[in-house]
Amino acid sequence: MISLAEIQRRIDSGDLSADAAIAQSQEAIRAKEKTIGAFVCRADDVRAARTGPLRGIAVGIKDIMDTADFPTEMGSPIYRGFRSRGDAAVVMMLKQAGASIVGKTTTTAFASVDPTPTLNPHNRGHTPGGSSSGSAAAVAAGMIPLALGTQTGGSVIRPASFCGVAAIKPSYRLLPTVGVKCYSWTLDTVGLFAAGVDDVARGLSAMTGRPELVPSASVASPRIGVVTQHFAGAPEAAGAEALQTAARVAERAGATVHGVDLQEIVAEAWRVHPLIQEFEAHRALAWEYRENYDAMAPLLRSKLDESRDTTPAAYDAAMGVASRARQALEKVFDDVDVLLTLSAPGAAPKGLASTGDARYNRLWTLMGVPCVNVPAHVADGGLPVGVQVIARYGADAQALAAARFVEQALARK
Repeated sequence: MISLAEIQRRIDSGDLSADAAIAQSQEAIRAKEKTIGAFVCRADDVRAARTGPLRGIAVGIKDIMDTADFPTEMGSPIYRGFRSRGDAAVVMMLKQAGASIVGKTTTTAFASVDPTPTLNPHNRGHTPGGSSSGSAAAVAAGMIPLALGTQTGGSVIRPASFCGVAAIKPSYRLLPTVGVKCYSWTLDTVGLFAAGVDDVARGLSAMTGRPELVPSASVASPRIGVVTQHFAGAPEAAGAEALQTAARVAERAGATVHGVDLQEIVAEAWRVHPLIQEFEAHRALAWEYRENYDAMAPLLRSKLDESRDTTPAAYDAAMGVASRARQALEKVFDDVDVLLTLSAPGAAPKGLASTGDARYNRLWTLMGVPCVNVPAHVADGGLPVGVQVIARYGADAQALAAARFVEQALARK
């Protein structure tokens, strides 16, 4: 993979020009894209910016985010050839930081569940996950050092786990969703993929102008609470091994590690997430569903058919559960700095019929808290499995620092 931090170091030292860094990414795309299929469209004549912390950084943009320079087709024939007049807010944030947008990455239709043709770079017989399929795969394949995705259920953390890359789903609304196709306004969150935790942190820091997001070279030992999410069912052996390994090496490295039980109201929030998600999707995708029903992707259309009769009263009750669960979760962080839990049930499923199961991700999306994926284990077939480090709402710097601690501990294993 391409390290964003290493590119920055080489550019700053004069060892590499920003244009040469972009050219290296474009050469990697030309060499690998035909076998991975991570991009919907791309440009070969991109030049590096002259200034900015992300000059020389080639970035892929999930194809549900508006880009003036590329079509935004949202994984659906309904929007084939559609081109917005301007860029989404997060795309402009990247450009203002000096990044170069080299193309649009594949997405499931409207960031839902219908798989893309993108293959997992670690084992092309397996899914890269979704809905941010192309972004995770492009970074994992070493084509680009940074990519944007979105998460409504598990669409950043899960594909990062399957593809063996670092990723962050930041605190809700740290990154704006203006110009991003909405699925659920309560849940949609823009996230980043990169090779390692430091790379992700540097990308997010440059976009937001928040230097405190980049962990220091020496990270303090965190207090870690391990959460198994028993209400979401048992993980596969590879998922359980990843969590056990990460907890064990973190404790060996000096962290305080112990199990944490979550209140029943938090488990109830996990149960109501799909109701909130699909109720809002019916409003966000009302035109597509009603006026272009036959052109909707089949799995998404089926989901909307099944949830069509959800009442406003049921939605209001679910939102009340979510609010109370956030208050209960906040109290958990009085005793721990971060939580450590599963990023996915196990390794990436075989084939492209499914993008995997988001059951270990959706609670944290609803809670709005920052989540960082850290690769922790390699399963049969060379398939990575990650764990996620979670901090209280707004404590993105703490989540990144603790994730860096876990990452370093795993590297020493």
